[in-house]
Amino acid sequence: MEDGIILMSKNCTRINRNDMLELTRRMTLSRNCFMRAAGAYIDEDGVIDNTFNVNFKNMGKHDQQVNLDLAKTIPFSKTNEQLKCYKFPAGDMAYDSIHKLLMASSQYGLKDDLLVQTLCEQLAEGICGTEDAPNRANHLHGHEFGIYIYHGIYDIPKKGSDQSEQWESEEVYSFLVCVAAPVDNDYNAGSPKCGFIFPAFEDRSAEPGKIDVFFENPDCPDVVFLRKILGN
Repeated sequence: MEDGIILMSKNCTRINRNDMLELTRRMTLSRNCFMRAAGAYIDEDGVIDNTFNVNFKNMGKHDQQVNLDLAKTIPFSKTNEQLKCYKFPAGDMAYDSIHKLLMASSQYGLKDDLLVQTLCEQLAEGICGTEDAPNRANHLHGHEFGIYIYHGIYDIPKKGSDQSEQWESEEVYSFLVCVAAPVDNDYNAGSPKCGFIFPAFEDRSAEPGKIDVFFENPDCPDVVFLRKILGN
């Protein structure tokens, strides 16, 4: 556990709360930035039981709101406590690393089912690994849970000297929000236990070398899950 604490403090950088609040303002029914929702349901043994991949805008209003509430949990959580920013390691990474899967999944807007399934398998492996960790992913290990991944596009407006938003776009931020949460027999999601935003949203811009990782209980972060994401 001591090695995990060193890993987490070494790779961690601070998040600007205003950046996260800016994102959450685009996660409402009237100002929805999400284009697609995909993911998988994982059984008690850590095996994919079912998958889904849908156009967000084709959902009914109720389902849209349920998923917006799930996704919004991540950026709206306690900044630099529940939600922390981590750097990916420098240098080349394996072709199937989480970082490369995230880059490709974002690039294709979650439309590639094989990419999404592979990503979910990797994430489930991080949550359900066999290494002894009593607080693994905040107690999802050994339970049925869902992995929900949302692809969003945010046309970042320029800001004037008075910080008011201008009509011109400064950058298009293509990103993923991932949530892992327990589910009941009808696949209804409970309170999110862990998740992330990729790429990190830093100074109102994408930072593909970083990822914002969420744990519901910041006192018991899952080091194994974090290592799986970062490739350490």
